[in-house]
Parts: sequence; structure tokens; C-alpha cells
Amino acid sequence: MALHTQSVELRAAVHLDQLQPQFAATCAANSDGYFPVAGESAFWLEVQPGIVINRILDQALKSCDVTPGALITERHFGTLEVHGPDQGQVIRAGEIMLQSLGKESKDQMRPQILNDEIIRQITDHHAMMINRTRAGMLVLGGDTLYTLEVTPAVFVTLLANEAEKAAPVRLVGLGADGAVGRLRLAGGDAEIEAAAAAVRLALEQLRGKG
Repeated sequence: MALHTQSVELRAAVHLDQLQPQFAATCAANSDGYFPVAGESAFWLEVQPGIVINRILDQALKSCDVTPGALITERHFGTLEVHGPDQGQVIRAGEIMLQSLGKESKDQMRPQILNDEIIRQITDHHAMMINRTRAGMLVLGGDTLYTLEVTPAVFVTLLANEAEKAAPVRLVGLGADGAVGRLRLAGGDAEIEAAAAAVRLALEQLRGKG
């Protein structure tokens, strides 16, 4: 029986040059794969249909010295991540993934921001509600809170990592798969302003179609 080759949409392809401590720890705590550590490099990919990530990951792992941290197939999209201490190997793994799709990074979708908001001096009760479902550090009453929603979801990984590079904020929430990516950061006013500026700068530098 001949196999049917289905057209695959490249939603996002993201290279992280150096994983920051909180970002790496948050990914590790919420990962079903082999967790990354601070200082490593990573490559994230999001495609549609989702199930093709199995073929893509297979080719990367057989060709490069990288470790898989995520392999997620949900209703519409597929998300995968590989990481390792050798940035050259990680970059090469990303190239192989894109080649297997017949795509280049410029073929990815342009990020769309659904929410970008700073909330100052949140109340104690608000903080406790967030902490019940947090995916990272604790948020405290009196903190300034930054929230972001972006699509495709995988872009949020780059934005979270760049925010942590820019300022000593706490990474409270991170969701990088599904219909939208979600980010929550907490800290003082000045730290959140600096982190939000880094997020917006990273978004301006991302290129894509649509």
C-alpha cells in the first residue's frame, strides 16, 4: 500500500541559545521527557498535523547528539523539543527537522499576541489563586504580574527565556503547547518592565508568514 504524504504546516521553529535557570527548571518540572538543565541549548518545533512529530524526532535523534525533552500531540498541533550542551548539535538537529518537512525557518507563522499586560500590586488573594495552578515559582501579594498569550504557542519558550535573561523576575507560569502559549512573570515594577521590554524586542525580531 502506498503511503499518503500529507502537507505539513510549520507553525513555529525556535532555537534557544542558552537556557536560563528558572526556565530550565520549569521545563524539567513539567516535562515527561528527559529534562534540560541551565546553560544547555534547545530547539522547539510546532507543526500541524501533530502526529508527524514522531517521524521528525526520529530523524533528529538518529542524526545528532541531542536529548528529547518534549513530544506532545494534542487535538490540532504537535510540539517537540530537543536539547543538549553542544549548541552546534542542537542547531543541526533543528536543521534536520526542517529539512524533513521541506521547510525553512522563514516558513513559520508570524507570532500573534493575544494578551500582553502588566498588573501592578496584585492582592494576596489573587496571588494565592495563581499559585494553585502555577507551573513555576510562587507569586506573592504586592508583586507586579506580567501576563502574555501568543500563538503559535511554542514562541512563548523564547520569550520566557529572554525575559529571564533581562531581569531577575520569577517565572510563575509557562504553557508552550496547544492553541496558545501562556507566560506569567512576577516581581517588582522595574524588573517586570525590563522583562516585558525584552519580550517585546524578541517578538519584533521574529519573522514568519501571515
